[in-house]
Amino acid sequence: MDKAVQDALNEQIGKELYAAYLYLAMSAHFELKSLLGFAKWMRFQAQEELGHAMRLFDYMNRRGAGVLFGEIEAPPQKFAGPVKGFETALEHEKKVTELIHELYDLAVEKHDHATQLELQWFITEQVEEEDSIGTIVDQLRMAGDNEAAVFMLDRELATRTSAE
Repeated sequence: MDKAVQDALNEQIGKELYAAYLYLAMSAHFELKSLLGFAKWMRFQAQEELGHAMRLFDYMNRRGAGVLFGEIEAPPQKFAGPVKGFETALEHEKKVTELIHELYDLAVEKHDHATQLELQWFITEQVEEEDSIGTIVDQLRMAGDNEAAVFMLDRELATRTSAE
């Protein structure tokens, strides 16, 4: 594997681990605010991000590339409310999408066909991530200051049963 691709994939593992930290911080924040459905949804989201990191970790090992870990930045600990929290999550996912696209472009440039195929899964996953979080943002915006509507959405998000 080309060193530039290897370095970029290692960096992306760190970004995925940061995303897990971010969503865990959001989960903790929402739980303290008694928004247990939002908290549960974010906890599952954190598990999903950890799964993304592990998928890259396993891929690197299958390719015989060295996995190197760097520092993971601490995420914010407080969020202004559900709308702001989910807007932050959506912006984060958009940034991750950009990073995945840059990785894919690098793999194309380096003629790394195996990495291109692996990153196809991530490209598809990011469409799903942005769509699901974007829908929640839209619903929270529609709810506005209506606490009953926010509570109903909180209850709906509590029905999430897996990190998928």
